[in-house]
Amino acid sequence: MELVRLACQLPEERRRSLSHWTCSELAREVVRSGLVEAISAQTVQRILQHHRLKPWRKQYWLRNKAPRDAEFIARTNEICELYTRVLDAHEMVLCVDEKTSIQPRPRLAPTKPAQPDRPVQVEHEYKRAGALQLFGAFDTRTGGVYGRTYRRKRQIEFIDFLEYLDRTIPASITVIHIVCDNVSVHHGKEVRAWLARHPRFQFHFLPVHCSWMNQVEQWFSILQSKRLAVADFEGLDDLAAQIDSFIAQWNEIAHPFNWTRQSFAKVLAKAEAALAKVA
Repeated sequence: MELVRLACQLPEERRRSLSHWTCSELAREVVRSGLVEAISAQTVQRILQHHRLKPWRKQYWLRNKAPRDAEFIARTNEICELYTRVLDAHEMVLCVDEKTSIQPRPRLAPTKPAQPDRPVQVEHEYKRAGALQLFGAFDTRTGGVYGRTYRRKRQIEFIDFLEYLDRTIPASITVIHIVCDNVSVHHGKEVRAWLARHPRFQFHFLPVHCSWMNQVEQWFSILQSKRLAVADFEGLDDLAAQIDSFIAQWNEIAHPFNWTRQSFAKVLAKAEAALAKVA
């Protein structure tokens, strides 16, 4: 049982500079502590297996900084409504976010295409050549994407991206709903001043820790798998040009994602049940 108790402690509690226990390290620790004269890692593994313990495994979790309260339910219903209701002809809904730190990683030798019995070959070594920040907007009804790349991610770049949207989107669209997260870049003083001068832009902020509700994240995953999985670009200019090309080619076959009220049903039911218990 001492071994089990030890496995349920973090190594730091034993003043061991380890991120996690392994069977070998646990065996070494119980011997060092004088609990037994000798024990093998295999014996430790059998004991832990009996108690269903695997301290070498880890699982990330997120403590809610914001409670799933009435405000959370209201914001989620607001996003759900934007995604699912029939829009008027003068409206559009854009999901906006940034894909940050995209590196060109030019390879020391050219990437070779696939051949019979041989996959695409990518040189392991690469040079560092900076990084770009992609500001993207996904049209929830058409699937069309608006995107621009920048060297930095600040309010000034975000306002420039909004200016780009303002120039590009026809004046007949008099209400542009922007769905985005709560980072300061999206609601800083300079951005708020810009919005006051551009009333057709209406911002809707996601609940905290709910990036999964932002549809542009789905599109970013497509970009990552189809164009950025092999990072082999000559430099930042080439990377920017290739991202622009991918967006243009995507827009030729663009399609929306299938979001329905059922997409939000589970998280809303859980939040409403929790709120009912408090009440």
